[in-house]
Amino acid sequence: MGPCRGALHPLSLLVQAAALAVALAQGTLPAFLPCELQRHGLVNCDWLFLKSVPHFSAAAPRGNVTSLSLYSNRIHHLHDSDFVHLSSLRRLNLKWNCPPASLSPMHFPCHMTIEPHTFLAVPTLEELNLSYNSITTVPALPSSLVSLSLSRTNILVLDPANLAGLHSLRFLFLDGNCYYKNPCPQALQVAPGALLGLGNLTHLSLKYNNLTAVPRGLPPSLEYLLLSYNHIITLAPEDLANLTALRVLDVGGNCRRCDHARNPCMECPKGFPHLHPDTFSHLSHLEGLVLKDSSLYNLNPRWFHALGNLMVLDLSENFLYDCITKTTAFQGLTQLRRLNLSFNYHKKVSFAHLHLAPSFGSLLSLQQLDMHGIFFRSLSKTTLRSLVHLPMLQSLHLQMNFINQAQLSIFGAFPGLRYVDLSDNRISGAMELAAATGEVDGGERVRLPSGDLALGPPGTPSSEGFMPGCKTLNFTLDLSRNNLVTIQPEMFARLSRLQCLLLSRNSISQAVNGSQFMPLTSLQVLDLSHNKLDLYHGRSFTELPRLEALDLSYNSQPFSMQGVGHNLSFVAQLPALRYLSLAHNDIHSRVSQQLCSASLRALDFSGNALSRMWAEGDLYLRFFRGLRSLVRLDLSQNRLHTLLPRTLDNLPKSLRLLRLRDNYLAFFNWSSLVLLPRLEALDLAGNQLKALSNGSLPNGTQLQRLDLSSNSISFVASSFFALATRLRELNLSANALKTVEPSWFGSLAGTLKVLDVTGNPLHCACGAAFVDFLLEVQAAVPGLPGHVKCGSPGQLQGRSIFAQDLRLCLDEALSWDCFGLSLLTVALGLAVPMLHHLCGWDLWYCFHLCLAWLPRRGRRRGADALPYDAFVVFDKAQSAVADWVYNELRVRLEERRGRRALRLCLEERDWLPGKTLFENLWASVYSSRKMLFVLAHTDRVSGLLRASFLLAQQRLLEDRKDVVVLVILRPDAHRSRYVRLRQRLCRQSVLLWPHQPSGQRSFWAQLGTALTRDNQYFYNQNFCRGPTTAE
Repeated sequence: MGPCRGALHPLSLLVQAAALAVALAQGTLPAFLPCELQRHGLVNCDWLFLKSVPHFSAAAPRGNVTSLSLYSNRIHHLHDSDFVHLSSLRRLNLKWNCPPASLSPMHFPCHMTIEPHTFLAVPTLEELNLSYNSITTVPALPSSLVSLSLSRTNILVLDPANLAGLHSLRFLFLDGNCYYKNPCPQALQVAPGALLGLGNLTHLSLKYNNLTAVPRGLPPSLEYLLLSYNHIITLAPEDLANLTALRVLDVGGNCRRCDHARNPCMECPKGFPHLHPDTFSHLSHLEGLVLKDSSLYNLNPRWFHALGNLMVLDLSENFLYDCITKTTAFQGLTQLRRLNLSFNYHKKVSFAHLHLAPSFGSLLSLQQLDMHGIFFRSLSKTTLRSLVHLPMLQSLHLQMNFINQAQLSIFGAFPGLRYVDLSDNRISGAMELAAATGEVDGGERVRLPSGDLALGPPGTPSSEGFMPGCKTLNFTLDLSRNNLVTIQPEMFARLSRLQCLLLSRNSISQAVNGSQFMPLTSLQVLDLSHNKLDLYHGRSFTELPRLEALDLSYNSQPFSMQGVGHNLSFVAQLPALRYLSLAHNDIHSRVSQQLCSASLRALDFSGNALSRMWAEGDLYLRFFRGLRSLVRLDLSQNRLHTLLPRTLDNLPKSLRLLRLRDNYLAFFNWSSLVLLPRLEALDLAGNQLKALSNGSLPNGTQLQRLDLSSNSISFVASSFFALATRLRELNLSANALKTVEPSWFGSLAGTLKVLDVTGNPLHCACGAAFVDFLLEVQAAVPGLPGHVKCGSPGQLQGRSIFAQDLRLCLDEALSWDCFGLSLLTVALGLAVPMLHHLCGWDLWYCFHLCLAWLPRRGRRRGADALPYDAFVVFDKAQSAVADWVYNELRVRLEERRGRRALRLCLEERDWLPGKTLFENLWASVYSSRKMLFVLAHTDRVSGLLRASFLLAQQRLLEDRKDVVVLVILRPDAHRSRYVRLRQRLCRQSVLLWPHQPSGQRSFWAQLGTALTRDNQYFYNQNFCRGPTTAE
């Protein structure tokens, strides 16, 4: 907006406001500006930096709004009338509007004020989220409320009056109101019976509140009670006696194991926690129990006697390594389905073997067992002997145990096992016989390096839409991130039913020849990414007749070896192969000239060097043509600069999806799309397209999805998309478009389902045509109200295109331009005749005086553009002086000053051969801003030094410009009268090389100043004013 907006005529503002009201009444603008109406009655106002609750227009269908999200705004005051107009509101999210200072990113203090009837005015409200706000008391709430979240607030007291009347409340969350990230002077205080009036409460979460005891008088209707990460170190039967309906109890992290903590931790007192044997005796309906991170060394069987319905038990991060080898606590847990024993290791100790207690055999319903981070080095038949006869066991997690010997064949004895995770271990090959029978290192302990023991990063996911997962398969074995170097068939003995094998991120560097996976006759998915496989043999993987998906991505090392050939002919011999990834291998030369397969449907060839392959004439032109059934092809990140029609013509005609993301394409021949008659999706995101002007999408193309995001498109030709009648999704986000024209689409605009134009610098001028067009297709434009923003003019940059109605706004810029021009015309019309009459002669004289002055200014500007900053003059006969100039002065001023480097003129480097000495000397003196004389002494000066000094004096007389700067390397030498006089008059132009190294830094700073500033500013005003330039 213009700076004089307040000067507009009030009538103009009134007309504009009236017209805007009419437009809104007609329903042309999005109804809930600045928010976005989404499905199921949700109005999304997240991340809009709002300072107050928006009051939507009366013409908007406010009665249909059932959910309002105001997450992460800046609303600090809630008024009684803020939500009155939303008569059907059921869910309200006010999270992260005024966070406590300790939780705020900038630690700014904030306090939220809520007026008494703010929420009472919404009698339909069922769900309210006030988390991460600086409120100290529970506000007045309607009786209809079902779910209430007050986590990470400053509420530290709960009494019966706070929650009176909330008879429908079922979910109450009060987590993190008093802990290390949200410190408080005292723990959360829950008065006895404060929650007893909540007769329908089923879920209560009080985590991270520094509680030291279970609150008294909890309602008996509770089914979920979460008390983890407090300081409750004692549990007795009476603490939970009346909670007979409890189904899930979480009391983990109350007496922590600090050597495995990822955040501030208080050591558990010695002898604690104290859990009475009958603590859980009244909880016969309990289905989930969390005792993680509780410093438990033993399991009392009496804890679980009454828990016949327990299905989930979490005992992770305790000290139960010895206990799980001999405990009898699991004998009665016949309904247990999930058991977590991870990170129950001995401090800094790794055991040779692990033998599970016989009581594990009683877990007849167990489906998932998690034992990662227990630290044992050998996995053999005896390790899992107690689990063999568990009929329901499906998932076994053994990752991160430092296992270096594993007898994988033992998993063949588990008929129901679907997933085994042995990732992040140290398995290097097939297990030796001695290790398999457990005859070596029965009790040896090995010290581990100290440090945090945390899970490593997860594996890189497969290419989206190209490589299938293993969730639907019957048996998966994960051996990723181990130390495998070679694969031997005996590793997979008795695993013929294995369907998915993950071997990514090992160090496998062998040449696969068709024998490595012989026992795996049912294998369907094989992941060998992030290894060093040598694809030399033509029969690689042919021992896997049912293989459907093969991931060979990130095996670039063999392909980067110069002179080594690679054979990809094995692809043709895999009859069931449907998915293949050769991504990120930097394939560029000496590979098979053509890929052939009748079954392959998806190929990921991204991250290679097709630009180099296709630059070899016709050698690799038909590289993909033999893939007769190929439907999806990814050629992203292949450094492609051009894509010729003959290249597209040699791609499989069956293609439906083609990805060309993140290449260097600045041009695309759109008419060549007819060469791919079945293509439905084309992805050209992240290239260098600048305009869509060469032709248009061809008539008859089957294209349905086109992604042109993250290019530099600033122009689109008329009717460019019009002929692509099947196009439904178009992504033009993150380009350089200043407008969106209806002429680009023709009749296609009405059939588009997605038109993404976010991230473009749209020019929001008054009457901009694109606003009307976007409003017509607003159902297809994602993020239209808040994420389609202006790029210009400056006052609207970064704001929504609906920050003002561009169809009705007054063009203030044009108005003020016209006003200024007319005012200037009138002022000149009055001033010129008066000035001519009153002081015409004076003006004529000043005019000619300025004309005389301009040439001098021109010469000054020419002087400022001289090619050298300084001409360095010294006696070459003195080797010490020459060495100082070349190795100290030149390096300091030209190489070590970065962008402030000076340009020095040196005789032996910059003088032109063929010219006389005097010509070079004259050119150097008059081509340099300063003359730098480097002297060892000042009593005897002759030769080139003397001639240069005389020319400097001549330049002083001609240009009245003192350009002399003296550097004396021997300060103790006798100084001539000229030097002493110059020190009196212009001290900064005479510099002495310091004796001490500590003074050199100051010397170079003074020298830089002397060479970059005019000597006129250095003259002592008590003696003279320095040379002045004549006017």
